[in-house]
Amino acid sequence: MSSRGAKIYIVEDDRSFRRSIERLLRTSGFEVEAYDSAQSFLMHASLRHPACLLLDVRLPDIDGIDFHKELREKGYALPVVFMTGHGTIPMGVQAMKDGAIDFLPKPFETADLISAIEMALGRALQDVEEGAQRDAIMSLIDTLTAREKEIMTWVIAGKLNKEIAHALGITEKTVKVHRSRVMEKTRASSVAELVRLAEKVNIQPAE
Repeated sequence: MSSRGAKIYIVEDDRSFRRSIERLLRTSGFEVEAYDSAQSFLMHASLRHPACLLLDVRLPDIDGIDFHKELREKGYALPVVFMTGHGTIPMGVQAMKDGAIDFLPKPFETADLISAIEMALGRALQDVEEGAQRDAIMSLIDTLTAREKEIMTWVIAGKLNKEIAHALGITEKTVKVHRSRVMEKTRASSVAELVRLAEKVNIQPAE
């Protein structure tokens, strides 16, 4: 993918190494923000997407692995590439299980770093596109009335009109009207497409 418009955040307490990586990435055409601690990053980073985070495993204020978990819990959807001079195989395995893109032992080759960054930015761009899709779907869902949303959950559960009518205590004709409006407002051409739209925004079928 193109790096144009992407941002790379570096959180690394080794000043010399941090500046070296920062210069390298700027020369490679990336926009970079660098910080010496997790707290400094949280306080001052101007977060935007697509972006990725180069994160040292050992920071002065928090373990990098724990910081990665904290970011995820706070809703920061930044793909992370770990850098470490003290990492172990189990640590790397755990980082990857927690969603890290790569785990680079220092010193690493420039090509390996750029490859990891491009992979991370690919993930970030995908996240941005999926987020835009979810927003677009939700804007359509929000046009539904409360009853139409209720009918939708029954439709994506695969229920027939007469089954929905019986469950809700309304006429089958009323169900047909609401169902038609749901399909029209969500722009779904089939029940299968309606199911896919619902899945993308975590709308659960009626039980």
